[in-house]
Amino acid sequence: MNEFLDHYGWWLLALVLVGAEMLAPGYFLLWIGIAAALMGLVTLVFPELTALVQAVLFGVLAIGTCYGYWKYLRPLAELRNDQPLLNRRGQRMVGRRVLVCEAIVNGRGKVAVGDGEWLAEGPDLPVGSEVEVVAVNGTTFTVRAIA
Repeated sequence: MNEFLDHYGWWLLALVLVGAEMLAPGYFLLWIGIAAALMGLVTLVFPELTALVQAVLFGVLAIGTCYGYWKYLRPLAELRNDQPLLNRRGQRMVGRRVLVCEAIVNGRGKVAVGDGEWLAEGPDLPVGSEVEVVAVNGTTFTVRAIA
């Protein structure tokens, strides 16, 4: 009966850790929970392991799963981002052509973007000139005249 509780205890710990990950997400408890599940498999196959050996092996597996995530899986997840500028609206405007809606005088004016206006810096230009956004600094576009 003791062997029955040993590996189920590790699986129960794995469920608790994964459940805690759902309450406080961050991908940290998930990997320790996976290590606990692996310990459940190890103790199922090798039920004679002492508590000290199990604790040390769990520590090694927890470090190994966390390291594997940081070294191999996390970089892959970052590469899959098909819209890296999703939450950086201004950066998405670089390269776009817009119209000057308030004349650029002494290097400052406004450009129309959709139904809004953005501050612009660039060469002095009259209202209605077409410009290209070449950079974004906070909420100000740097523009250049289109010939």
